[in-house]
This record gives sequence, structure tokens and C-alpha cells, in this order.
Amino acid sequence: MSLDKKLDRLAQAQSVTPKELVTFYPRVVNNTNIPFTRSETTLLQKGLKYNTHAKGKNWIQNLALEAETAISHLPTNEREVYRKLTADQIEKLNQNNPYHEKHPEEKKIRSIQKKLSKNNAMIARADKGNSIVILPTIQYEAKIQDFILNNNFRTTTTDPTNTFQSHIRQTINESRTLIPRSSK
Repeated sequence: MSLDKKLDRLAQAQSVTPKELVTFYPRVVNNTNIPFTRSETTLLQKGLKYNTHAKGKNWIQNLALEAETAISHLPTNEREVYRKLTADQIEKLNQNNPYHEKHPEEKKIRSIQKKLSKNNAMIARADKGNSIVILPTIQYEAKIQDFILNNNFRTTTTDPTNTFQSHIRQTINESRTLIPRSSK
């Protein structure tokens, strides 16, 4: 079979439409009456793990301190050269990145936070999909209480961690297959 025929068969196999359509969950579910602007909604759709790469207020000072710490581990005769090179680079960064300049999305984040706070609402991760849910805080707390009551949770006065750890150690020590006796 020639290469052209193989490509044609492959193209035909790939062009078949799927029998079931895949439905995706919405990225943002707003269970409140809080209106968000288009730009705020776009920011929310980026998800909870989205990083604005915002620099802290004292990021230049922190960078200089970290650089000095690294330089102090160099041989004594090399330190001054690297201090000068580092100082020049930090000065360039300082000139190109004024401290008062914030990330463009900082304003949107503050606006979202204000709206949530004003309306006593919060953002939570949805149960399904990679979605976020905006809901009243009272509703979220009620769901947590309902979950605790319906799943037979018990409160305890002591921390069970030490008991669990001793049981695990005992099981490991008694196991003949997990860790050979010669290694113990």
C-alpha cells in the first residue's frame, strides 16, 4: 500500500465525528447575585491556581539580600567583583521596574475581593470539573456542617497521630516481606 493511500485512510478515520458530544463544566459558577465585569469574569475563569506574578513591595531589597548571602559564600578575592556586577544588574532592574508599578490585574483582584467581602460571599473549588463556585459564605458553612453530620464524624479530645504512628511502626517491624530482617 502506498503512502498516499495510508494517509487517505488515516484522514478518513480521523474525520469521523464522535457519537457522543463531550460537555464541559463551566469554569465559573456564580451562585450569588453579585455582578462581575467582563474583565473580572475573565480573570476568574483563569482559575484558582492562576499566578499574576506580582512582585512584593520589597522585592528589590530581598533580591539584594539574597545576592549578598550568595556572594558571601564565594572566595574572598572574588566577592567584590561579583558585588559590583550584582549591584549593576539590580540598579538596571530598579530603573526598569519602579516599585509603585503593580501588575495590571491587581486592581481586578481587589475589586473581586471587595465585592465578595461586601456581599459576604466566597470562592470555592467545585466538586466536579476544574471549576470555581462563587457562593454565599453561609451556604458554604451549611454545606460543611451537613457533610460533617451526614458522614458520621466524631470529635476526639486527644490527638490520634501518635497511636497511628506506633501502629504503623509495629506493622512495619513485624512485616517479613516489606523490609527484610537483615535490613532492620
